[in-house]
Amino acid sequence: MAAPSPEWFKSSYSGGSGTECVECARVDTGMLVRDSKQRDGAAFAVSSHAWRALINTLTARVR
Repeated sequence: MAAPSPEWFKSSYSGGSGTECVECARVDTGMLVRDSKQRDGAAFAVSSHAWRALINTLTARVR
């Protein structure tokens, strides 16, 4: 049985004007990230631990 395709999403902060640069998808091991304008192109994986560290760092800088 094939694994289900990941469900890609853009940030709710994206403008929706076609200028978004990345999409993300949740997977068992963390997150996938790809260029939203090249959906058939390469994606890279980020572990759950690294993703949390990134989000925590970005959140701390915005506050």
